[in-house]
Amino acid sequence: MAGNAEWLAQVTEEALEPERPIVDPHHHLWDHPGSRYELDELLADTGSGHNIRATVFVECGSMYEAGATAAMAPLGETEYVNGIAAKSASGGFGETRIAAGIVGFADLTLGDAVDEVLEWHMLRAPERFRGIRHANAHDDSPDIRESHTRPPKGLLGHDNFRKGFARLEQKEMTFDAWLFHPQIPELTDLARAFPNTTIILDHFGGPLGVGPYEGKRTEIFEQWKKDIHELASCPNVAAKLGGINMAVNGFGWHKRPTPPTSDELVEATRDWYLHTIDAFGPMRCMFESNFPVDKLSCSYGVLWNTFKKMAKDFSEDEKTALFHDTAKRVYRLD
Repeated sequence: MAGNAEWLAQVTEEALEPERPIVDPHHHLWDHPGSRYELDELLADTGSGHNIRATVFVECGSMYEAGATAAMAPLGETEYVNGIAAKSASGGFGETRIAAGIVGFADLTLGDAVDEVLEWHMLRAPERFRGIRHANAHDDSPDIRESHTRPPKGLLGHDNFRKGFARLEQKEMTFDAWLFHPQIPELTDLARAFPNTTIILDHFGGPLGVGPYEGKRTEIFEQWKKDIHELASCPNVAAKLGGINMAVNGFGWHKRPTPPTSDELVEATRDWYLHTIDAFGPMRCMFESNFPVDKLSCSYGVLWNTFKKMAKDFSEDEKTALFHDTAKRVYRLD
């Protein structure tokens, strides 16, 4: 993401409410040829004036273990991130505790056999491992890029997937759900089938705005509102508020000569935030950065100013939940 640093630098904002404690419950770490986002890069972003106390890493297919079976290879990512977390926890890189919680990948279609993978994840990061994300974002259109896990259609309802999913409750692990908006009813069905497993909806359920969905935002929003309301009726589901500035969402921020200000982001996306908070309640919602993916469209400082402007009319207790306490509770961060 270093390539757009000059573009992002065109818009800078002083941090609003700089003392407010924040847990950022969704970011990634990787080191690929030509693309690096590790401790230094994340700290440069979290050091933008906002009081980021801790973060949660969410799997992204990085540093898989060479020579391991497909089932066990994701353990490499957990070990890699736990090393970065330990480095941060030393205190030598500031007060922010990077990756205080870790959400990894395990192929839940393994069914009961996924137990061994889950146990090894916990052994690789015993103090930090909290849950699994098995992304299932899929759309029939070839114009929509599916999840890196290449999920089949209707994955959440497959018998072998549900057998593996059932193991999460026994391991006291959470499940992060990354999907596209037409799939939200599938997640609602899963949540009702497993009421004792904590599920976190990522990125508003992925409202699409490209390919066959381009130019249909109003129509999509109306159906999305109904689906979100149904999902929120499941008390075991929490919602992440963010990740709506990706290219797939169709706002096109990355195509502009200058990045958006926080006021522009509020104006364009406010309704998605407010409806989700209204449906779930602040105590089940948490603002998320989704960095560095959303860095394609805006800077970290501008993004958290956007969140603070979104929350300006909420009570102090509600703000504390949205920015800090919900994430801390859901991911059991001590």
